[in-house]
Amino acid sequence: MTKSNPTAPMFERIALIGIGLIGSSISHAARRAGVVGSIVGSARTPATLETAMRLGLIDQGFITAAEAAEDADLVILCTPVGLCGPIAKEISRHLKPGAILTDVGSVKAAIVRDVAPHVPDGVHFVPGHPIAGTEQSGPEAGFAELFDGRWCILTPEPHTDGAAVEKLKAFWEALGSKVEIMAPEHHDLVLAITSHVPHLIAYNIVNTAANLERVTDSEVIKFSAGGFRDFTRIAASDPVMWRDIFLNNKEAVLDMLGRFTEDLTALQRAIRFGEGETLHRLFTEARAVRRGIIEAGQDTPAPDFGRGAAATSPTDVK
Repeated sequence: MTKSNPTAPMFERIALIGIGLIGSSISHAARRAGVVGSIVGSARTPATLETAMRLGLIDQGFITAAEAAEDADLVILCTPVGLCGPIAKEISRHLKPGAILTDVGSVKAAIVRDVAPHVPDGVHFVPGHPIAGTEQSGPEAGFAELFDGRWCILTPEPHTDGAAVEKLKAFWEALGSKVEIMAPEHHDLVLAITSHVPHLIAYNIVNTAANLERVTDSEVIKFSAGGFRDFTRIAASDPVMWRDIFLNNKEAVLDMLGRFTEDLTALQRAIRFGEGETLHRLFTEARAVRRGIIEAGQDTPAPDFGRGAAATSPTDVK
């Protein structure tokens, strides 16, 4: 999705706090859309900053988040969820009046809880979550098309300045996203079943296979069929990020895990007692949901079992 360049940048200066997959993709997409004057960033290691500078992702790099946030019109926290509160505290005195502070975390109620107390008067806090990603990480993993046709959810508090919300909405639309606004708690419930629980299952089934004494590691790798292979793909996601997601969305995840366990028990019973009609009905219903995902433009029907170079369409691993 290509956007026409505005006559003037939407933001003169944006600060990326964290320059991994999402941060680097924001840089690529913002430059493509022409909605930013300059981009600065901070990272925990000099090597990451050096890579970001070499790739042209940022115009200036800083070790501290406070330095990067200074004078920025838009500050985006692109770090694991567990770091957002401490970073918000660090940058609080350096945020300029009128600036917008947002994030890209997969959990929203915890972000509001941890970040909002540190936001000074005159700064507009609009939590966000671009539902896009790959299993890759680091500044070299980003690409401008990551957000094209994908959803970005914003979860502003009721008292948040409406103009700031609309401006951030327009920013994400310029980057290629479709934008929806919802309450933080509802976001967490939706993402628990659409993203968080699937990742938990993926991690678990990979570990189950690895620890199955009657099957060797070499057999697991050599004979990985489509289902297990695809599980291993999302199980390759950043362990730190997912640790923080589960610790900060535990109520919704445990709720959805309970529902999942009940449904899994029903499948187990149908298999045990040979209830073919039940299995056929449940599989047909699930297949219809999968077709709906394709029809909504959130995936492609192409199997691409070889996972060739062209198979880079983003998947929700966040």
